[in-house]
Amino acid sequence: MSQTRIDRPEFAALTPGVSEALLALGKAINDSGLEKDLLELIKLRASQLNGCAFCLQFHLNVARQLKMPQSKLDLLPVWREAPVFSPREQAALAWTEALCTPAAGIEDPLYETALAEFGKAQLSYLTAAIANINAWNRIAGALRFLPPLPSSP
Repeated sequence: MSQTRIDRPEFAALTPGVSEALLALGKAINDSGLEKDLLELIKLRASQLNGCAFCLQFHLNVARQLKMPQSKLDLLPVWREAPVFSPREQAALAWTEALCTPAAGIEDPLYETALAEFGKAQLSYLTAAIANINAWNRIAGALRFLPPLPSSP
């Protein structure tokens, strides 16, 4: 097990305003009208891709509190092959993967699919949500925040 470099409370104390700004962005996204389940799916998928144990466990806890179907949580890494994800969820997950691994660029067909599913305003919020979880993943992963305890279903 990796040892924590700087824990979350210490990070917040060392960087006044940073955690608050990221949390404020998260609140604006939560207030956007995007479904809470959808937001947790993209946060989970981004955290898987970015290898962030803290964020993965944190958002699994949130997903369980929201009573998300266990099948979606189990099959998230292979969402393209799993029939449990709606077209809207698939579009969000594809957009998440493209924004987490942008080396190849984001192709127009993917953008058009996401735009058709979400519209400009919600796609903008979705993009901000993915950017926000990417920021948290980078911070928590680099500093090795200790993952929170799993919550009970």
